[in-house]
Amino acid sequence: MSHFDGILPPLARALTNKGYSDLTPVQKDVSNPELVSSDLLVSAQTGSGKTVAFGIAIAPTLLDDQEAFGRAEAPVALVVAPTRELALQVRREFEWLYAETGARIASCVGGMDMRTERRALEKGAHIVVGTPGRLRDHIERGSLDMDQMKAIVLDEADEMLDLGFREDLEFILGSAPEDRRSLMFSATVPRQIAELAKNFQKDAVRVATVSEAKQHVDIDYQALVCAGPDRENAIINLLRYHEPETSIVFCATRATVNHMTARFTNRGFRVVALSGELSQSERTHALQAMRDGRAQVCIATDVAARGIDLPGLELVVHADLPQNQEALLHRSGRTGRAGQKGISALIVPKNQRGKAERLLKWAKVTANWGLPPNADDVRDKDNERLIEGFANVSTEGEEAVIAKLLDGRTPEEIAAAYIAQYRALRSAPEELREVGAGEDRRRSDFENSVWVTLSVGREQKAEPRWLIPLLCRSGGITKREIGAIRMVPQETFVELNAEAADGFFSVVGKGGELEDGVVVKKLDKAPDLGPAKFGKGPARKPGKPGGHRGQAGQKPRGKKRDFGDKPEPREFKKPHGDVNSYKKRSEKPARSEKPAKFEKPAKSDGAAAKREKPKKARFDKAPSSDFKPKLGGNADAVPKRNKSKTAPKSKPPAGFDARDPSKKLRHKVSGKGKFAKGGKGTKKK
Repeated sequence: MSHFDGILPPLARALTNKGYSDLTPVQKDVSNPELVSSDLLVSAQTGSGKTVAFGIAIAPTLLDDQEAFGRAEAPVALVVAPTRELALQVRREFEWLYAETGARIASCVGGMDMRTERRALEKGAHIVVGTPGRLRDHIERGSLDMDQMKAIVLDEADEMLDLGFREDLEFILGSAPEDRRSLMFSATVPRQIAELAKNFQKDAVRVATVSEAKQHVDIDYQALVCAGPDRENAIINLLRYHEPETSIVFCATRATVNHMTARFTNRGFRVVALSGELSQSERTHALQAMRDGRAQVCIATDVAARGIDLPGLELVVHADLPQNQEALLHRSGRTGRAGQKGISALIVPKNQRGKAERLLKWAKVTANWGLPPNADDVRDKDNERLIEGFANVSTEGEEAVIAKLLDGRTPEEIAAAYIAQYRALRSAPEELREVGAGEDRRRSDFENSVWVTLSVGREQKAEPRWLIPLLCRSGGITKREIGAIRMVPQETFVELNAEAADGFFSVVGKGGELEDGVVVKKLDKAPDLGPAKFGKGPARKPGKPGGHRGQAGQKPRGKKRDFGDKPEPREFKKPHGDVNSYKKRSEKPARSEKPAKFEKPAKSDGAAAKREKPKKARFDKAPSSDFKPKLGGNADAVPKRNKSKTAPKSKPPAGFDARDPSKKLRHKVSGKGKFAKGGKGTKKK
C-alpha cells in the first residue's frame, strides 16, 4: 500500500476496502506528515474528496498513533457542516473510514429529535457531526462537552457564512480549548473566511488545490437552446435520451419543484422531490430512495446543491439557470465525482441565451452548444439500446417457451411483439418546436382566422387569464387555437383559428351563451378598432364647441396639429375690458404696493356684549321683604318648591367642631352606582 503512505493503517485498510486505488490531490496534500499538528485553511473544488481528506487529516491528532479509540468519555473531534444533508453524509463517510478504529460517531442536526441526540452524547461519542445552530444549542444546554476537544473541522465554511452562521461559528470555536486544531475547508477563500481564520486559527497553513488543466474535467457541459414553452418537454426528452440511473433536475423555486414532480411522475419517471419545505425525515427518505435505486430523478432546489453526494450520478439538469457562477459550479459538482464522467446540461430558452453565455464565461467553463434531443433522436436511441440488449442473451432453460413462440408465428411477428412491449414500458418522447420558428408557425395558423365578440369588457373586469379557460371549456378548444385578444370597455374581441371555429360554435350552440352569462357572437370580419380613444365620450364633431378633454365636443389628448417644419406661434389675444387691470405673471408688485399688515377688525357692540361676562348685582343694603327677583322677564314669577323632593334641614351632630380636621362632614348621596359610594362621584348634568 505504498500509495497510502503517511496514513494510519486502519484508515488505509478502509480506503482499500472501499475501492480506492489512489488519493485525490487534496487528500494527498492534507496527509503530508509535516502538517500533522498545524491548523489548515484548505480551498478545493467541489467533488474533490474533501470529506475523506479532513477525515485523514485529523486522524493522527485523535488517535495519537494508536489504531483504535479508547473509552468514549467526551468528544475529541467536531465537524460542522452548513446543511443537515451534508452533516448526515459526513457521518456516513466517517462510519466506513473509521470502522476499524472503533470510533463512536454522533450527529446533532436541526429537525431531528433533540432528546435522542442528548442520549447519544450521554452514552459517549468520539466524533460529533452537526449543523451550527443545533451544536450551539447543545453547548449552551451543557449536553455537549467541549473540554477534551482536540480538532474542529468547518466544512463548506464559505457557505455557512453566506447562510448567516458567523455568530454561531464564533461561539463554537470560542467554546473549544485553545490548544485544539482548526481545519477550514472551503471552495473559495473570501475576505470573511480569511478574517475568521485569523481570529480563531494559529499560523494556519494555506492549502490550495488546483486542477491540472481546467475545472471539472470530468464534466461535460452542454447548453441546449429551446423555445420558451418547451422547457419541460426538452427535459423529458433529455432524460429519455440518456436514461441515467440517477439524475438531478435543479429548479429555482419550490412551486416549480412541485409542478415538475407531478408532471414527471405522470410521465412514468420514478421521481422524488427535495426542497426546503420538506421535513428532515422526508428529505432523508428522498435521498435514500436515490441511493437505493428506487428513484431515478431527484427534482430539487439549491438546498441540495452543496455537499449532496449521490453515487453514480450521471446527469445534472439546470431547468432554471443558476443565479451566479458559484451556484453553477456547485450544482454541476454533484456529478463527475471520484474520477467518474458526468453531464451538466443547461436548458436555455431562446430569450435567455445571452444570460447563459455570460454565466459560463464568468464561471470559466466551456460548454457545447446545441439543441435538446427531439422525438426522432429519442426513438433512434431506444432502437440502439433495444438491439444492444441482444448482445449477451442466453437461451438456456427457455427452450420450451421459445418453441411455443415459434410454433405458428414468424420471426417478424415475434420481433414486432417484443418491440411493442419494449416501447410500452417507456413514455413517448415529446415533439419540440423549431427554435426561432415557433412564433412564425403559430401566426400562420391564424391567416384565415375568425373573430368573435364576448359580452364582457374592461368595465366588467374581463381578463385573459379567465377568458381563455372559459372559451376552452365551453367551446371544446385549446389555447393554441386562440389568437389575439382585444378589449374595449363593453366587449372583448377574440381571434379563433378558422378550422376550430366551426367546432367551437357547434359546441356552444345557437344561443352562444357561455358560463357566467357571457354571450359570444361571430363577426363577419375583423373588428376595426382604430387608434385607442381617450375617455368615454364620443369623438368631437367639426365645428362643435367642446368641454374638457375626454368628453363630448373635445378632440382626444395627444393628437398634434401639423405645423410643418417649425411650430406655429400662438397669437396673443387682448383681454376684454380694462387692459391695465391685467398684468403678466412675471410682474411682481412693488414694495409700496404691498398690502398693509393684516389687522383684526374691531368687534361690534353686539359681539363684545355677547362675550362679556354678566356682572353680579350689588346692593347697598339688604333687600326688603317684598323684593322679588326677575325670572324669565316676569317680575311676579316666583320659583315653586317641590316639597316632596326637598330634603329636611340637617343639623350637625352633638359635639361637632368644624375646626377639628380629623372630623369631616361628607354629603350623603342617595341613588345607585358610583354616586351611592360616599359621594365620591360627580353627577353629570
